[in-house]
Amino acid sequence: MRIDVLTKEYPPTIYGGAGVHVTELVRALRAEADVRVHAFDGPRDEPGVTSHPDLTALAGENPAIRTLGVDLSMVGACAGADVVHSHTWYANLAGHLAGLLHDVPHVVSAHSLEPMRPWKAEQLGGGYRISSWAERTAYESAAAVIAVSAAMRDDVLRSYPAVDPARVHVVHNGIDTADWSPVDDPDRCRALGVDPDRRSVVFVGRITRQKGLPLFLRAAAALPPDVQLVLCAGAPDTPEIMAEVEGLVADLRSTREGVVWIAEMLPRRDVCALLTQATVFACPSIYEPLGIVNLEAMACETAVVATATGGIPEVVVDGSTGWLVPVEQVQDGTGTPVDPDRYVADLAAALVDATSDPERARSYGAAGRKRAIEDFSWPAIATRTLEVYDAARG
Repeated sequence: MRIDVLTKEYPPTIYGGAGVHVTELVRALRAEADVRVHAFDGPRDEPGVTSHPDLTALAGENPAIRTLGVDLSMVGACAGADVVHSHTWYANLAGHLAGLLHDVPHVVSAHSLEPMRPWKAEQLGGGYRISSWAERTAYESAAAVIAVSAAMRDDVLRSYPAVDPARVHVVHNGIDTADWSPVDDPDRCRALGVDPDRRSVVFVGRITRQKGLPLFLRAAAALPPDVQLVLCAGAPDTPEIMAEVEGLVADLRSTREGVVWIAEMLPRRDVCALLTQATVFACPSIYEPLGIVNLEAMACETAVVATATGGIPEVVVDGSTGWLVPVEQVQDGTGTPVDPDRYVADLAAALVDATSDPERARSYGAAGRKRAIEDFSWPAIATRTLEVYDAARG
């Protein structure tokens, strides 16, 4: 079987969980099938990977329009595929049109949903309506939809009620526990500005409304003064949220030491080193279909404090691999806490509890790695994905 995977992100250009998912899934699928990858940007020299840069004729257009231009360039390149599999709205229309043109099943992976991210209108303007249209068209026409969690499956069916529930399958994200594993490198941590001998809370993620970073920074003010705060945070969605985060970080630095902000994307080994030395990893997301960052932290034997939203409770086990922070959310697609102050207080309490007992945190971390190995391996996920392809082909 030839499978053509269509994606915005692919090495060396990865900035989010969807890109990590695609990279690992492709590697696992190639043990069983002929897999070709069509990715945005470039160039790339990996066999079986075709890069599709922005069309020069669309330079200066709204980002959504530039995205659709790349999608169109992918369609013809899928000739000969038995299945086309698209990831995120960026590539969904390419998969939809390739399926129509070449008369093959189109499978969509649901990593996130445009109706659940209305703040993107700040970033894309009218382009958000275009991205929403492209996603809806693909989902409603797809031969199969793969949701990365049961919570995401519910979101798909709620957002797109025209989709047949029988076509929506749950296949969790995975983690490579060989690549993501404990790295004991205190000297490298020191080089990055972190004292490995002090307690620390680490955040890794993009600066978006979805990731809840401003809420986390407010909660972090309650941490004991000797607890370090390590932010591996970059790629802001808008200048406005960047300015908000900068202001909150400045406020923290005015009252405490040990606030380390690393804006550039770090190599995996450096992230593993920071996670390994951390007392706890924080995931304050208000929208997270699964939360692969939690799996990465767990694989590094790091306990997790995370919001009990989306697919996160399918990964993090409260009282075993970490702490789940309850949240009541506005039902308008934004995921905004109904009572932000209450959520911040509850998050702060969980962070203080987690850092108050490093031995307990270490035991949670060990349980987390065991869970990552046993329940989230990529070979098993590839097998389940191939089953979805077979069903889509009839």
